[in-house]
Amino acid sequence: MNQAFKHPIRHLRSSRQQGFTLVELAVVLAVIGLIIGAVAIGKDVQRNAEYTKVKNKFIDQWEQAYNQYYQRTGVVLGDSQTAPQNMVNGEQYLAAGTRSGRNMTGVTPPNAICRAAAGRGMTRGFTNGTDPDLRALMTRAGIRMPPGRAEGLEDRYVYLDSNGNPQEIQVCFQWNVPLANGSAANAVGDGAGNVMIITGLTPDLARSLDQMIDGKPDEREGRFRRQGVENNAGGSAINGPGQEWQATNRDSIDAAHARDRSFDEDQVAIVTAVFRMNQ
Repeated sequence: MNQAFKHPIRHLRSSRQQGFTLVELAVVLAVIGLIIGAVAIGKDVQRNAEYTKVKNKFIDQWEQAYNQYYQRTGVVLGDSQTAPQNMVNGEQYLAAGTRSGRNMTGVTPPNAICRAAAGRGMTRGFTNGTDPDLRALMTRAGIRMPPGRAEGLEDRYVYLDSNGNPQEIQVCFQWNVPLANGSAANAVGDGAGNVMIITGLTPDLARSLDQMIDGKPDEREGRFRRQGVENNAGGSAINGPGQEWQATNRDSIDAAHARDRSFDEDQVAIVTAVFRMNQ
């Protein structure tokens, strides 16, 4: 008699214990890997789309609003229309008994122009109630501002960092003093002239904006750069190669654990950028 019929229970039990083959396990692992890879790629695509949105819907629109103010009034933000200084907040500079032109390398610049308060991390001062208010200037000239966070907060934009924590961008405008020919080596160069100050940027977002604006992420040179970076003015490396953005999204916003902490629960560190205007 056939052995399979003589011991049917044993035959069924042995067939059930065979399990998966190596080929089947390999296919399952490959599918799992593809799913994990797709999720990771999806997060990167979503983050890149958010970075592009920040530039197109906020930074670019504020640059356009600044240019529209100049076209409509004939002066830059906060400048005197009767005695233009070609400086942001030039009216304050004029009121101090000085005027622009000649050697400007050693002058004291006027305060920044912000909405209600200076951005976190800015080095230039702003006095609410004394210095011109950004929103008031734009509204008075009939300039349409970006939507921003809300009505009255058009200068702010909120987004999520790579760890899922909310971060707030704020824009202000100011005039920066040019570097002197005899500046010491490693002097800070934040880009002379009228600039937009952008606070609240995570390092990855700042690097992405720099790539989109200047064509390469360089924190020391170009129209878009990081505030406070040593520019080697007067040193041996004048106009030398640029410098990569030193901060990363692995850094924590907590000053006590700022460098390369890399906890998923951390709020990512932020940097301040300088964006030079054309007017």
